[in-house]
Amino acid sequence: MDKKTMMENLIRKAHEKGLFNGTWLYAEHGEILTKGALGWRDTEDRLPLREDSVFDLASVSKQFTAAAVMLLVQEGLLDLEDEVTKFFPELPYPGVTVRHLLTHTGGVADYFDDINWLIGIWEKEDRIPDNNDVLRFLCESGAEAYFAPGEDSCYSNSDYCLLALIVERVSGLPFEDFMKRRVFEPAGMRDTAVCHVRRDGWPSDNFARAMVLEDGRYLLPDFSQNDRDVIPEDGTSGEGNVYSNIFDLFRWDRVLREGRLLTPETQRLMYAPVKLNSGEEYVDEEGEGYGFGWAIPKEPEQGLIVEHGGWHKGAHTRYERFIDKDLVLIILLCRDPEDTPAFEAFFKAIREIMRGREPEPFRTLEERMVRDPDKSAWASFCGKFAHEEDDCFYPDEVFLRDGELYVKWMRGHGAGFTWRLYPLGGDEFGIKKFDFTLRLSAEGLTVFDELYKKA
Repeated sequence: MDKKTMMENLIRKAHEKGLFNGTWLYAEHGEILTKGALGWRDTEDRLPLREDSVFDLASVSKQFTAAAVMLLVQEGLLDLEDEVTKFFPELPYPGVTVRHLLTHTGGVADYFDDINWLIGIWEKEDRIPDNNDVLRFLCESGAEAYFAPGEDSCYSNSDYCLLALIVERVSGLPFEDFMKRRVFEPAGMRDTAVCHVRRDGWPSDNFARAMVLEDGRYLLPDFSQNDRDVIPEDGTSGEGNVYSNIFDLFRWDRVLREGRLLTPETQRLMYAPVKLNSGEEYVDEEGEGYGFGWAIPKEPEQGLIVEHGGWHKGAHTRYERFIDKDLVLIILLCRDPEDTPAFEAFFKAIREIMRGREPEPFRTLEERMVRDPDKSAWASFCGKFAHEEDDCFYPDEVFLRDGELYVKWMRGHGAGFTWRLYPLGGDEFGIKKFDFTLRLSAEGLTVFDELYKKA
């Protein structure tokens, strides 16, 4: 199987379809089989991406925070069973340990659930909030725990902000400095750092500007109607805001594999799927477990796999490592795909090639849609939808325009998105912004098996 040619053909096809503006690297047994860059790194489409261009890793950053924590554990300066209130007595989450934070099993509320709290600091105090403000949010907002520690797992960015604060308190160094001195420099990752580009400025023009797609055009999220919270989110760390490139991430894979920073014993702890209080391993809806900053797919035929994805306001990142087979795949994008379902199908195809299997062809929504759909019931689908007062992600209205159906979708505090709906057969419709389908009826709209009834 010619993986190099197959991957490169798929990536070029994805680029031509508006799905891929970024860099990639795939290696086996320490040898790079394919790498490259397609697209632009600036807002004016004048600076082509380079293979060494630096990207916002988004949540792929979490593995580096976990590594910092485990360095301190290796040195006996921190214990996985230390309760978080040892470091933050004011925190209203008793019984939550460092291990719980690493595995998202503490029940700590995600500050993203109420991003308006941080936005308020930015707007009222004219400063970009930091991790201490996330701690304030958890202490002052009244955000309740999702569940008792160890009873369940729920992804929370607050967990990793708290871990970054713990690293600071135990080491006596600012988190950014600790990561540079103790993780990135020893690993030879010369182009990797924790950065706050909106607060401190862009270090160089080789940093790829992450751009969102809004109303058919690309723009910096700073000027978006829906994504301007990228600015008040810029000061946090631990959960994101690591910037890197494909070569440094490849070096990181080798450093881990060779045990030069974290011992094999430490890594075995990090790659072990978390067990809940019941004794059962936690598995999410996609069949993945979670370790310390790594998701762990269940594919026995492939051996141990650890991976993580990231999304943050135009940045889309994927990092997958086959531990037993010594394979690594890195994909870094700095622009929203024009068709998210098609991008996910593309990425699935790349992963199939990595596994030595023939991939399914990926198609855009335009290619999948029914060509001459029966529109006789479409007018009955239109209307406003009811939602809970505290909902932050919900359909607001379906309407007809020029004979096609559109949905206005609200997210957070923004003005909302208006997207065309693509008929896929029967009552099912696709939407380019999100990787899910909708079912429409005269009664309402169903997504994720939840019915939003007409208002």
